[in-house]
Amino acid sequence: MTFKVDASKIKRWREERHWSQEHLADLAGIGLRTIQRIENGEKASQDSAKALAAAFDVDATALSVDADEEARRAAELKAEEAEARMRLHFYLRAASVVAIFGSIALLDSDWEILKITLLFAVPLIVHGVSIFVIQLTDRHERKYGKQAAQS
Repeated sequence: MTFKVDASKIKRWREERHWSQEHLADLAGIGLRTIQRIENGEKASQDSAKALAAAFDVDATALSVDADEEARRAAELKAEEAEARMRLHFYLRAASVVAIFGSIALLDSDWEILKITLLFAVPLIVHGVSIFVIQLTDRHERKYGKQAAQS
């Protein structure tokens, strides 16, 4: 039977105690490769989890991954990826507008191109402001919680 342990917690506890992986393996009575696999996020056997818990002098459940915490991390990662995609889309769009209309303006000294450039620049500015507002709202929710954003 396998046991899902929190790899970052094990690594953090080991480093707080200034233990090497070899030292932890000796204390727990398990192999070095097992410690390395567990710290890399692979599942641990129940015996390995109990041995690690004994080495850290904690209950085995203290090593387990909190399902709610893992779901929260996954949701945060998904939100960060969506923000990154929005920013990338905005930057690509801005670079395209600047490159196209900048090169046209250099080749054609007529001020008529300025009117057309403004027609494309205004939606681009609105897009940039909306991205800024979305990121500001997300940061506020992360800092103060969702209750503060709803009230």
